[in-house]
Amino acid sequence: MTTSTQNGHGIAERSMGVGLRALNWLAGSELLDRIRLRKQVERALFQTTKGGFRTATVAGRTFKAAQQLGKPARQRRPKSSGLFDVTPDDEQQMLQEACRSFAEAELRPAALEADAARRTPPELLAQAAGLGVGMLGVPEQLGGVIEETSAVTSALVAEALAHGDLGIAYATLAPGAVATAIGLWGTAEQEATYLPAFTGEDVPVSALAILEPRPLFDPLELETKARRDGGDWVLDGAKSLVARAGECELFVIAAAAESIGPALFVVESGTTGLATEPEPAMGLRPAATGRLLIEGVRVPATALLGDGRREDYLECVNRARIAWSALAVGGSQAVLDYVIPYVNERQAFGEPISNRQAVAFAVSDIGIETDGMRLATYRAASRADRGEDFAREAALARRLAAGKGMEIGSEGVQLLGGHGFVKEHPVERWYRDLRAAGVMEGALLV
Repeated sequence: MTTSTQNGHGIAERSMGVGLRALNWLAGSELLDRIRLRKQVERALFQTTKGGFRTATVAGRTFKAAQQLGKPARQRRPKSSGLFDVTPDDEQQMLQEACRSFAEAELRPAALEADAARRTPPELLAQAAGLGVGMLGVPEQLGGVIEETSAVTSALVAEALAHGDLGIAYATLAPGAVATAIGLWGTAEQEATYLPAFTGEDVPVSALAILEPRPLFDPLELETKARRDGGDWVLDGAKSLVARAGECELFVIAAAAESIGPALFVVESGTTGLATEPEPAMGLRPAATGRLLIEGVRVPATALLGDGRREDYLECVNRARIAWSALAVGGSQAVLDYVIPYVNERQAFGEPISNRQAVAFAVSDIGIETDGMRLATYRAASRADRGEDFAREAALARRLAAGKGMEIGSEGVQLLGGHGFVKEHPVERWYRDLRAAGVMEGALLV
């Protein structure tokens, strides 16, 4: 952003602040009643407050095809041995250990401040990109480093990063969801245009936007619509809890497409009609979640991801559920690893509280449920990699993550007693973050 643009934003923000203060003062004045203008001023105050923090999406980089592809490049499916083996291979183990070390050394110490500031430090995002977490779904032909589909690898990475902090993990993994979606279902033109940008040092801030701001959201009943207008599509709707929404340069947006059904569209951030507004949440605060507003957004026919097949959209939803399950596993393991030394060291009535049967059983339950979630998540991811049906396994993993993850977060707070309620200990933050697994749809992919 140029200095003149920054100055312009600063002047606009100061002007907005002055205007709001003036309107607020005026609303509390008896002068309005005497001159009979109270209703008009109160209406103006409401509209200004309602729309004052809405901002147009940033005009990001220009995406151009780096090469011509005769057909879409795809990662190949790994061969199936017919056995369910959860042992990571050498490459997976190396990447998992690197991400786990990064999470322990960098993410965990920065988590409290990032939660309070509602943003992840840029240097952490850059370091995560340097690990390659945003390019796991990029085919080798376009600069990727993994030859085969990598749902299991993505799940291992998500789990490792969430062990450091689940909210920061969401922020770091969000761009990779867009790359994975385009790599799995994009046309040759879409792949050549967008994927090379995810293999460099300056990875575009991107988001997969499926969730909508309404209760009991069903990803198969989208209120965001896409209608045909000549050779274009016109999108209208809103998306919720989008990671780093105000910074995004590229979106993959889910919409109910006319005559097609639920489908995904690739939309660049500078497109007219896109706007964002802050949407602070109970958890995932380092991801700087925001709401994406879509009002008459016109995109060409080529923006439809792939062929708009319903099967691709359903696969996207299921892969996203595996990703959130993996994050829940990492967060639950963090709770377990924290409470074990705590209950062994905390003294009550002259002995460690872990000597109490209720405490020991509670810790054991956390371990049992975490392992159950992990096995269900790995099983779903492995079936996805082999090209087998995995909708049932993804649903089971999601159900465990939503229910047991929340219980584990709550139990962690309970085991620490008063310490679990204060920010000096991280369990209260993990409790807030673990609840996200039950409400999020999309946003991440394996």
